Amino acid sequence: MKLRGCSVLHALLLVSFTENLLLVGASESGIVGGRVAKPHSRPYMASLQLHGQHVCGGILIRDDYVLTAAHCKKDNRPMTVVLGAHNVTKREKTQQRFKIKTVFQHEHFSGGYENDIMLIKLEPKAKLNRYVQRIELSSRDERLPPYARCTVAGWGRTGVKEPSSTVLKETTERIQKESECKRIWQQYFNSKQMICTKFSRKQGGICQGDSGGPLVCNGKPVALTAFTKEDDCDNPEFPHVFIKINFFLSWIKEVMKK
Repeated sequence: MKLRGCSVLHALLLVSFTENLLLVGASESGIVGGRVAKPHSRPYMASLQLHGQHVCGGILIRDDYVLTAAHCKKDNRPMTVVLGAHNVTKREKTQQRFKIKTVFQHEHFSGGYENDIMLIKLEPKAKLNRYVQRIELSSRDERLPPYARCTVAGWGRTGVKEPSSTVLKETTERIQKESECKRIWQQYFNSKQMICTKFSRKQGGICQGDSGGPLVCNGKPVALTAFTKEDDCDNPEFPHVFIKINFFLSWIKEVMKK
C-alpha cells in the first residue's frame, strides 16, 4: 500500500473496503459548483503560488503568519504568498505578495493524513487594510452539531475535469456525523484531528486545490481543507475531510511565540 498525503507526491490506495479506490488530497483543484465570492469579502484568504500558479489556500492569522496544510509544501521549491486577491491571475492593486521567510511543518507530519498543518512566516509583515485582514482563531474547542452549516472557499478547478477558477469561489457544506466519517474513511479518519462534511452535487464543495483553505463555522475558522476522493471530489458518498485547527492550537501558539 502506497501512502499519499494530500499533495501530488504520494498516493493512498484504500483496498480495505473498495477495490482500486484512490484518494488524493485537495492540492490540485478547487470549489466545484458554489458561487463567486464577493470580491475581498474574505480578506484573510491567502493564495500559495508556484511560478505564478495557485497551488493551495491558507488563512492569515497574524500580520506575519499564514496557516495552511502541511502537504502544501512542495519540496524546497520557493513559493509566493499572495494576500488581498480576488482574481489570482491578475496583478490587482489590492494584492500584497510575499516571500516565505520560514516554513514550519508540524514535526509529526510524515506525508500522510495526520498532523497535516503548517505555519508560514512572511517577509515582510502584511499591511493590514480593508483588503487584507487576519482572522481570529477560536480559543475553545468548537463542538459543532451534525448538519451545522459552514462555508468553504478557494481558487481551484470548478469541476473534476475543469480548469482552476481565476476568482475566489465559495459554498456551504454541512458537518457530517463523526460515525459516518469513520465508517467511510475507516482508519484514515482520526476523529481527534479531523472533521468531515456532507454536501450535494448541486451545491458543490471543495476539491483538489482548496487545500489549506478554511472551513468557517459561526464566523470562526474551525478546520483546514485536507482531502477528498481523487477524481470524484463531488461524490456525496465520500465526505470531505478537514484538519481541526483547535486540536493544534497549542502548537500554533508555541511556533508563533518562538
